[in-house]
Amino acid sequence: MDFGLSPEQRMLRDAVDRLLREHCPLDHVREVAEGGHAVSAAVVAALSELGLSGIMVPEEHGGLGLGLLDALVVAEALGAAVAPVPFVARCVLAPLALRLAGTPAQQARWLPRIADGSARFGVGLTEVVNRRDGGGVTAADGTLSGSALFVLDSADADAFVIADQGGQLHLVAGEADGLERLPLSTIDLTRSVGELRLDGVAAEPLGEDDGGTANRLVAAGRVLLAADSVGAGDVMIARAVDYAGEREQFGRVIGSFQAVKHMCAEMAARLEPCRSLVWYAAHAFDAVPDEALLMACHAKSHTGEVGRFVARTGTEVHGGMGFTDLLGLHYWFKRIGFDRQLLGGPEIVRAEAAALQGWGKRAA
Repeated sequence: MDFGLSPEQRMLRDAVDRLLREHCPLDHVREVAEGGHAVSAAVVAALSELGLSGIMVPEEHGGLGLGLLDALVVAEALGAAVAPVPFVARCVLAPLALRLAGTPAQQARWLPRIADGSARFGVGLTEVVNRRDGGGVTAADGTLSGSALFVLDSADADAFVIADQGGQLHLVAGEADGLERLPLSTIDLTRSVGELRLDGVAAEPLGEDDGGTANRLVAAGRVLLAADSVGAGDVMIARAVDYAGEREQFGRVIGSFQAVKHMCAEMAARLEPCRSLVWYAAHAFDAVPDEALLMACHAKSHTGEVGRFVARTGTEVHGGMGFTDLLGLHYWFKRIGFDRQLLGGPEIVRAEAAALQGWGKRAA
């Protein structure tokens, strides 16, 4: 839909849509996912040629200098295509961390390389949201120790932005001594996720604050994951409607049955308001900072619940065929499930929203 998008954003969306239709059909997604790498070098290169590696990099450092709302347009398109590309961490959160907290020297060193695609970042923020047993990173004397779980876009990363238990951000070289990198398996085979085990690894502080920058990064990540789910949900609805208009049962297409009509209508009615919510959350991040953290919580938690409903119902409309690899619905289904849980599931995020409004304590 065009509502709320500027002409420039519509051009960006159309350009990304065309690129993904050409370079990222479902057969290619299946090939990459089954290959076990979770990243399509061809699609990454095509997006980089479009300039999207530098979407959040300021123009003076060779990037496009755009905002989170523009990045959201891309994220929604990537979710619709279930594109196996590193975007949220590598193209948005890492440059955003450098913009918000980096020194001029750090920015000059890394931002131009992010913009031209020669520096690949992973970002680990899980411990800021909810630390698991055996997880957590501690900082002492310029080094990091511990375990960072669910580091996003970790495959082939040259460097990492890692948050310690206090929310302080650090830059870590990908080949640093004492760093062990382990791939993690998740339900979503189109996303690169890893664990970093750190044993006295040299780290460079990224700014000095009490976690405010890390919380901003978490908010941005949540908005983009919600947008990704909206894009994926849109496709699941469209595929369900198309299937209902073709599949015949008892001599009639199943879309003529009232129960199926209601299933499709309810999916659309629930998902469409999520788009406005997510777009406003991105706008708040860019222009209304006092509302940014709360709106990101609302967008992430609500879209997570609606996305799960759409994924389940869209599969049900297809009946037994919905579970087969032939149709490939499971790629969108699992993408939505991954988006729902990363950086906090709805229960954790709602507890944060309550705490931000003075209604309770943030979940541990």
